[in-house]
Amino acid sequence: MPGQQASNKTAIVTGSGSGIGLEFSRLLLQQGANVLFADIALRPEAEKLINGYQSPSTRAVFVKTDVTSWSDLNAMFDAAEEHFGSVDIVCPGAGIFEPHWSNFWHPPGSSESKDDALSGRYKILDLNLTHPIRVTQMAISRFLSASPPITTIMFPLYCVSKHGTQAFVRCLGDLEKTNGIRVTAVDPGIVKTPIWLEHPEKLQLVDQENDGWVTPEDVAKVMLACVEDYEIESGVEGEEPIPIHGGSCLEILAGGLRDVPLFNNPGPFASGRKAGNVSHSEKLENEVLRLLKPGWGVL
Repeated sequence: MPGQQASNKTAIVTGSGSGIGLEFSRLLLQQGANVLFADIALRPEAEKLINGYQSPSTRAVFVKTDVTSWSDLNAMFDAAEEHFGSVDIVCPGAGIFEPHWSNFWHPPGSSESKDDALSGRYKILDLNLTHPIRVTQMAISRFLSASPPITTIMFPLYCVSKHGTQAFVRCLGDLEKTNGIRVTAVDPGIVKTPIWLEHPEKLQLVDQENDGWVTPEDVAKVMLACVEDYEIESGVEGEEPIPIHGGSCLEILAGGLRDVPLFNNPGPFASGRKAGNVSHSEKLENEVLRLLKPGWGVL
């Protein structure tokens, strides 16, 4: 229900074992919500957080979950209801960023890829696109029963997964008016999480002094606002607060927050914001172009 306070509510957060999902879970717990951590594993800081919230009033529970497995997702909801009685907030936050093992430029069946050439599936799309769609379906069914984006040659599957998610969110925007279910998206730029910091091949693209890092804490605060509030400050002096409603796609960059329009998107540069680009993208672009020679994609 939009406008609700997180206190005394129950939340499911996928991808909560690290990064943005962990920080959003931390905020929810601080607000007095129970949280089910759904991830394939927990980093030590996530384990510490869960252990610190074991009181009768506010509890954290971990359920090992492969978000590409629909049976695991169903078990995740069942576990939340078993531990807490009901579910009020659902965040399908798990995601990956164009890893070598599920990457457009390393086709299924190649030595680098873990995508099976015969399965007809890309793991990155299962995780980044199908997983939030399926979790949203499950959440809506349980709720009802209870009552411009940046594109680049370097990351085509990642970009298409995020475009698809944004379109999906917009399609469900009217659920806030018809059923009191708010579906929104938060679109962060370059976020200081292990996805970047522990991967030298990605970190080499970033000028850490000049590029616009966003912190997981920054993103988590916007996510909480999508749960509790009807508007949020943009962070840019002189701008009016940004309304939050079903279908909102809030882009958070180092230069401030922006509501991404459906049509005629001028991009973050038009408003003077520091965008989420990386300064040394030509390194990876050149690597991709080197791969494109006779024989590429042929098993």
